[in-house]
Amino acid sequence: MPSVRVATNFFLVLTLVADAVVAVAVVIGASALVSRRARAAAVGIIQFVGPQALLVAWIVAIVTTAGSLYYSLHAGYVPCELCWYQRIAMYPLVAVLGVGWLRRDRFAWMTVLPFVAVGAPLSLYHWLVERVPSFAEGSSCSVVAPCTAPYFEKLGFVTLAWMCLSGFLLIATLVATSVAVQRLPGAVVPDDAPGTVAR
Repeated sequence: MPSVRVATNFFLVLTLVADAVVAVAVVIGASALVSRRARAAAVGIIQFVGPQALLVAWIVAIVTTAGSLYYSLHAGYVPCELCWYQRIAMYPLVAVLGVGWLRRDRFAWMTVLPFVAVGAPLSLYHWLVERVPSFAEGSSCSVVAPCTAPYFEKLGFVTLAWMCLSGFLLIATLVATSVAVQRLPGAVVPDDAPGTVAR
């Protein structure tokens, strides 16, 4: 087992990569609304990433789940109440995305959406509880595992709550990409490619 410090730095790098991907996706998406060139670039990216987006989202859910289990079972970090709620929203995504990818389910997003819609705001709220006094006053976490005290903080903002938020947002971005590739006019998606939908 790697040391907690090494593992934390590993997950920190993954978190920053996830944040960068989501930020780039938002910028490209917004640019595509006003620029033909940006729209063409967005279509190219969607065609490239879209067919395997569900698979990548599944891997993100697995890594996020494994990370939370590592911190609680190996590092001994006792999950707070808000951590448990985030886990309730994240853990099922391992099964949902895995089955969706294996079955090439074009409607997998409908099952994924409720978990992300609940999990992402919860993670954001937890992150705010950790640093905004007015949010902290309204939380009702236990003394044993307080929601207001992160086990670590990297780069001045990355905590476990932020890592979880990044996971949810990256999954949402990837699932949106998997839906977008199906809706592109004239898009060619191989029928036999894992994670794609036969037309």
